[in-house]
Amino acid sequence: MKILITGASGFIGGFLVQEALNRGYEVWAGVRKNSDRSNLQDKRIHFIDLRYDDITTLSTQLAELKETHGVLDYVIHNAGLTKTLNKDNFFRVNALYTKNLIEGLHASGHSLKKFLLMSSLSSYGKGDEKTFRPIRLDDPQNPDTAYGKSKLDAENFIRSQSYFTYVILRPTGVYGPGEKDYFVEIKSVQSGIDFAAGSIPQRITFIYVKDLARAAFLALENEKVVNKHYFVADGDVHTDESFAKMIQDILKKKHVLRGRIPLPLVRLACICSEGIGKLLGKSMTLNTDKYIILKQRNWICDVTPLQDDLGFMAQYPLRKGLEEAIEWYKKEGWL
Repeated sequence: MKILITGASGFIGGFLVQEALNRGYEVWAGVRKNSDRSNLQDKRIHFIDLRYDDITTLSTQLAELKETHGVLDYVIHNAGLTKTLNKDNFFRVNALYTKNLIEGLHASGHSLKKFLLMSSLSSYGKGDEKTFRPIRLDDPQNPDTAYGKSKLDAENFIRSQSYFTYVILRPTGVYGPGEKDYFVEIKSVQSGIDFAAGSIPQRITFIYVKDLARAAFLALENEKVVNKHYFVADGDVHTDESFAKMIQDILKKKHVLRGRIPLPLVRLACICSEGIGKLLGKSMTLNTDKYIILKQRNWICDVTPLQDDLGFMAQYPLRKGLEEAIEWYKKEGWL
């Protein structure tokens, strides 16, 4: 079985590649020539630098792949943009490039068994912040960030095409070895400081990266899962406070200074950070899109369909996953 995994050099991509290798797939890793391949050292991996921005070149590349190595059986489209200086880039990379990849695969004659799009819970927008009812699959999708809107555009194209059967996964907060955003929180707690956004604690959900990779292949390989979409989370609900305290306990940090920053100040900080990023020509972790994410209080999603259709049960509850991730950060010298 041949599989193409795009965004293979990224945090999630590396674990998808490893899961595919563990399952005996012939793996084609979509990576840019200048990408860091330190997590892709297995000699069984084949590399391809796809030109998503040029549909003609992309189709030619995929046709050459078919002629020399045969048709692809599966594609996991994991490549995407999560932060950028220019928000138009979200729609170019996350939406247009998805469309180009689908069109290129069809034009080059790849008869896929299934195409999997790695989307995001952000494609749904804000959940109910009064009752904290979990976001459900049949809820209307009203994303309120440029990132979420670009992911919804990609989803809508996937659903409108008739070339390939598909599955769409929408993970919640993905963490694990090598992840950088949640690492900022871990590093902050280690330094003895923990500031959360807003007066009301966020309800947050997580999925360990290894569980996400396993869920992706359960969805690909289950022949009954056709043209469906799922949220992916471990099934537990936490608050930003309980998350930070769990990190503190794992790190055995006795004293941590805690506080909650009013949302107007958080917004100001994000605006200033984004402005500095534009001056420096650098994408900043804190930006106006990020503020909308930080402001959202309800990140709970209904994973019952995932459990029922795929028999998926997370092997890594949050504490177990954090312990493994923190051990990795220490081993690699990040902590």
